[in-house]
Amino acid sequence: MKLGEVLEIITKQNGMSVNQTVLAESLGITRQTVSNRIKNGSEVTVSEIQKIEKFFNIKLDIPSYVQPQNTFFANYYPDVFVSCGLGTVSFSEEKYPILLPKEIISEYSSDCTYSLINAKGDSMSPSIYPNDKLIIRHSDFEQIEDNKIYVFCYKNELFVKRLSKNIDEVIVKSDNPEYSTKIISSKDLQNLMIIGKVSGIIRSGF
Repeated sequence: MKLGEVLEIITKQNGMSVNQTVLAESLGITRQTVSNRIKNGSEVTVSEIQKIEKFFNIKLDIPSYVQPQNTFFANYYPDVFVSCGLGTVSFSEEKYPILLPKEIISEYSSDCTYSLINAKGDSMSPSIYPNDKLIIRHSDFEQIEDNKIYVFCYKNELFVKRLSKNIDEVIVKSDNPEYSTKIISSKDLQNLMIIGKVSGIIRSGF
């Protein structure tokens, strides 16, 4: 069930016209996020339906949700940008769930959670281009796999690079040969936090 369809159901079933501002209030998000989700055809989750029902004190006549096979939910952060070049800091933690096909990621595990964020800069081209959307796999047991692409925080800035572990240091590499390889030494590893592994890329225009 798409978020835009929920608005129509509320109107038809209860005779009340609900605008995006009020719907956003019921979900605890901004009106702009609601607008973006409706534009992108975002699916509504079971927990969100429950929030709407509680807020409006209604019972929506919505069939039980059955998630399509071979799909998974990822939290999309529309205002979070990760840098392929110089570091950048995310400026919003607002998110909403979107449904994605498993075929667009390299691997899927029900033990992990997934996020979708935006890329900027050209240091990872041709693997990643500016404005690509990156599907990030998060897990509590994440270990650096040699030469895989990761999103990480280093000294309070977000990056996406290829990482390799070399005894007590981490090698940070770009795919664009115009950018030099960096080393995070053992004394600076305390400033490194792995956010997750890049498991899929959605080209600009999504």
